[in-house]
Amino acid sequence: MKTKALFTVPLLVSLLFTTGLSQTQLPKETDSQKAERMKWWTDARFGMFIHWGLYALPARHEWVKNAERMTNEQYQKYFEMFNPDMWDPHEWAKMAKAAGMKYVVLTAKHHEGFCMFDSKFTDYKATNTPYGKDIVKEYVEAFRAEGLKVGFYYSLLDWHHPDYTIDSNHPLRQISDSAYARLNKGRDMTKYREYIKNQVRELLTNYGEISIIWFDFSFPGKHGKGHDDWDSENLLQMARSLQPGIIVDDRLDLDNLEEGWDFTTPEQVQVVKWPEVNGKRVPWETCQTFSGSWGYYRDEYTWKSPAQLLELLIESVSKGGNLLLNVGPTARGVFDSRAQDRLKAIGDWMKFNNRSIYGCTEAPEGITAPVNTLLTYNPVAKRLYIHLLAYPLGSLTLSNIGDKVKYIQFLNDASEIRYRPSDESKNDLILSLPVQKPQVEIPVLEVFLK
Repeated sequence: MKTKALFTVPLLVSLLFTTGLSQTQLPKETDSQKAERMKWWTDARFGMFIHWGLYALPARHEWVKNAERMTNEQYQKYFEMFNPDMWDPHEWAKMAKAAGMKYVVLTAKHHEGFCMFDSKFTDYKATNTPYGKDIVKEYVEAFRAEGLKVGFYYSLLDWHHPDYTIDSNHPLRQISDSAYARLNKGRDMTKYREYIKNQVRELLTNYGEISIIWFDFSFPGKHGKGHDDWDSENLLQMARSLQPGIIVDDRLDLDNLEEGWDFTTPEQVQVVKWPEVNGKRVPWETCQTFSGSWGYYRDEYTWKSPAQLLELLIESVSKGGNLLLNVGPTARGVFDSRAQDRLKAIGDWMKFNNRSIYGCTEAPEGITAPVNTLLTYNPVAKRLYIHLLAYPLGSLTLSNIGDKVKYIQFLNDASEIRYRPSDESKNDLILSLPVQKPQVEIPVLEVFLK
């Protein structure tokens, strides 16, 4: 169905120009150029998310201000009490590195609006709390010292800023149009858009090379917010101009622009296959928590086991993706014992088995994973990795691969695995495994291919 044109072409072009949209030129790349820019990230496969802010004090979910419908005045006590006296960013960095993580993303500002950095554009920041220091600066310096790539999460939402209009995700959300209109009288999103740009400019100018920026999140629709509300194209253009190598997530509501994002972000889900957009496989990263919340939640007990977390990592890589695993530090600035225990368990496994993760991707077409296993593959080294989620009793069959195999070993100790052709098919291999499972959470077979 066609509709009558509202503007002539010259007038429409004029309007676009005066709004600035026609001036936005996002950088264009070939597929190979983008792959090269993102190579360190796709090789790394494993990163740490850190959700930390004022919500660590109530310790009952990072959306506590929203869930409990708190006003700024009610939430102010957490700002006045914020003093993470035990925080040692070097200790955090060492734990991330020991766990096998290669990059880290810290919440510079979450939805509550509190800034972990010394922004010139707000008083609602860490340097004005009892702690009194620029947390982002200390984070960047400590994690870089351990050789980790650093990134920022920046919330597009802001439940504290006076010009941010109240919407369906705001603590003061309403049920009627008239109530929204009444509460939003005097609020000016034009000013808030400028605030976003000013703060992102600070983050991408004052702290050296920044490898990743996570913008979060868009929710278009009635009483929602999308790309027009954030001026997403111009915001992204500015970010790329300040940090040309930066990697950007897909939450600016620019899905229709190929250059509007670098990777897609399935949250708290295990994908069933490598995600595609318009029939084309795309870079992706699943962000996951140890439990159900992102911020520190003292009374939450639905924590995943080390085996479940490792399976998340392995399964992500087996489908060509990354895992960004979240830690929610306490209000005193430490990772609680549950997080530390799991990071150590992951690190113990990664110490001996990281070859099956770094630089790996989905197995070549035609290679089938045996039951209760996950496959990853290093295309440069030409090695296939078989992760034994349930340890077999004495033997394992690999189908349709006999003519490709040169050698097989356990990855954890490089001990040989003997094999022979199957009686039914010479191209199937029967692997002879020890009865006792190796002393690793998930044993890995390293298959050297011809």
